[in-house]
Amino acid sequence: MSLGLTALELARIQFAFTVSFHIIFPATSIGLACFLSLLEWKWLRTQNPIYKDLFKYWIKIFAAAFAMGVVSGIVMAYQFGTNWSEFSRIAGSVTGPLLTYEVLSAFFLEAGFLSIMLFGWGRVSPKAHFFATLMVAIGTCISMFWILSSNSWMQTPQGFSIENGIIVPSDWWAIVFNPSFPYRFAHMATAAFLVSSLLVVGTASWHLLKGRRDALIKKSFSMGLWMVLVTSCLQVVIGDQHGLNTLEHQPTKLAAIEGHWETNHDHGMPLLLFALPDMQNERNAFELGIPNLGSLILTHSMDGKVTGLKDFAPEDRPPVPIVF
Repeated sequence: MSLGLTALELARIQFAFTVSFHIIFPATSIGLACFLSLLEWKWLRTQNPIYKDLFKYWIKIFAAAFAMGVVSGIVMAYQFGTNWSEFSRIAGSVTGPLLTYEVLSAFFLEAGFLSIMLFGWGRVSPKAHFFATLMVAIGTCISMFWILSSNSWMQTPQGFSIENGIIVPSDWWAIVFNPSFPYRFAHMATAAFLVSSLLVVGTASWHLLKGRRDALIKKSFSMGLWMVLVTSCLQVVIGDQHGLNTLEHQPTKLAAIEGHWETNHDHGMPLLLFALPDMQNERNAFELGIPNLGSLILTHSMDGKVTGLKDFAPEDRPPVPIVF
């Protein structure tokens, strides 16, 4: 029943499904936690009941997203020890502590104040409740910090040595703040705020289309739309810088992303909109692209050189059709 797939391919498919499902919920809860902190702060400052009503509405969605993020995240932790047990054996001295730091500094903070945030309204003072909400929001951001540090280290590893086939940490500063971490962290944080703001705007838009025009819906729509404006513009800049960082530190991966086989020397690289990569024959079939746009995006030059996949050993190339 494996459909001719190897154990490695099956493990990749399973983990890809898990992480693709999981990321929806942290991306939602990170942004919503900060949105809830803003709503409660504005309510404490203005005593405008609109902010209080919005808080009580969105805290239910936040709680559901947070719970689903925890449950689906636990599955991934098990898969590190099953699907990728050999990787964990070799690199666990780095990835293990990073994930442990996330639990000790972030998850405990979130879990400790979440019950006050969810059930403490009217049972503790308004300032104490706001403090709990703020701690949950800070905890989600700290959690994102450590998870992105671990993920980035697996992409651009630094600060370690290999002894008897085992990775041994030598510089934790270099491990945590590896070359791709700042870009990945900023990219993910902005994405989380963009996702949650789009959720707020989409919900308000649905009510507007149904004929509701009260202050609650208008305020929700306005606050969300301003955040969409800021984060969408910011994400373009961060994404560009992240791409330049990937070109510098992971050129093979970037070439696979772009389906780029031949290094362009005397002309610009096109941006392929569609292609069928053929790894065996080292070429693409049915290419459709925009001339020079790939070089412009990746090098900020119309004829900038981008190293092609043929310049890398075949065993070092990722599965191009999937990555492309």
